[in-house]
Amino acid sequence: MASREELKRMACEAIDKNREKVIEIGDSIFAEPELGYKEFKTAEKVKKAMDEIGLKYESEVAITGIVAPLKGKKSNARLAVMGELDAVVAPEHRCADKITGAAHSCGHNCMIAALMGVAYAFQNTGIMEELSGDIVLMAVPAEEYVEIEYRNELKKQGKIHFLGGKQEFIKLGAMDDIDMMIMQHSTPNDARGLCGIPNAGNNGFMGKLIRYIGKEAHSGGAPHLGINALNAATLGLTAVHMQRETFQDKDSIRVHPIITKGGDLVNVVPADVRIETYIRGANMEAIIDADKKVSRAFKAGGDAVGAETVITDLPGYLPMNLNYDLMDIMYENMIDLFGKDKVEYEGAHMSGSTDAGDVSYIMPTMQSRIFGITGVGHSSNYEISDKELAYIGAAKCLAMTAIDLLYGEAEKAIEVKANFKPLMTKEEYLKVWGKL
Repeated sequence: MASREELKRMACEAIDKNREKVIEIGDSIFAEPELGYKEFKTAEKVKKAMDEIGLKYESEVAITGIVAPLKGKKSNARLAVMGELDAVVAPEHRCADKITGAAHSCGHNCMIAALMGVAYAFQNTGIMEELSGDIVLMAVPAEEYVEIEYRNELKKQGKIHFLGGKQEFIKLGAMDDIDMMIMQHSTPNDARGLCGIPNAGNNGFMGKLIRYIGKEAHSGGAPHLGINALNAATLGLTAVHMQRETFQDKDSIRVHPIITKGGDLVNVVPADVRIETYIRGANMEAIIDADKKVSRAFKAGGDAVGAETVITDLPGYLPMNLNYDLMDIMYENMIDLFGKDKVEYEGAHMSGSTDAGDVSYIMPTMQSRIFGITGVGHSSNYEISDKELAYIGAAKCLAMTAIDLLYGEAEKAIEVKANFKPLMTKEEYLKVWGKL
């Protein structure tokens, strides 16, 4: 039996051997971004790469998702390694889709590159025959919680239940036989010259659709006969802003609405105005408190002008439940790969959100952060500046951590699972969060 360190060396060598392929798929996805539940070209690229190495998979999981299991010599534990397929909207980015405005300004292409690096590390290398657990590679759709109205229509049509891809994986049973999940997320470089952080907390949030229904009239000839829904929205948004001083810093509350429809014609009193927003926060108690204030504020806008206010609440993402056992293992591998001075154990709380938080309520979960990016996330200047770090280094960190978890009799994985106390069972999650 090969030693743990020998297996890690073999895995890293396999990733290096396939370095150009890893970079190629990362760059190809970067060049052709797609939004959530629409990642058809991206999924085809992943399937083609898996086909080339004979990796069997299930496709069209949650519309575009892919699940590819790798069997160990025993199945004492099952570890999911995830990457995300979708892009965000940044229409001014040099690689933005000209029609949709989608751009990979959040590094999800790096996730898929790293995921394929893990596939190259374990498929056809003999390493799985040395491990006492299974690895399940998952390319997951729709992490970015965007186009809320569109996704809500998919939900009404019965095509999805949740607006987020990992949430939908939970609902569909793709996580039922999984014991724990690891993944990584690319992050912009900072002045300290760091290469990685094992994990960091994230806000959770609730999604919200607000529709103001007024009454049409000629805006120049007889505006007094109408009810201006845009005025209702203006008042509602102002009332939301008036709530901000009541949000406590410790709760990291973020409310950031956009108007997705402001009326129909300039010479008609707006009678159909629509808003999308999140209510983000570091804990569910604070999110629920802020949500009540925001709902009250939006309703006040409609009441003030006599418009009807229709508010639709949607389950967003849960705050990240940090797993320090997994963080410890990833930390040691980052040190081995990058050097101790290049790794910070735990970064500052992130006010952004991820549906990895939902997984973390049910099973041990880790989303490490790997640097190698310049620019600002979700913006037009986001670029992959260090592919050796963002693609190759990320893949090696994930593969090495998987080996640590599943080596021997998979004692580490078994220990991590035994130490974990779920905040929700799947059944509780679907009942409490899925039917918000």
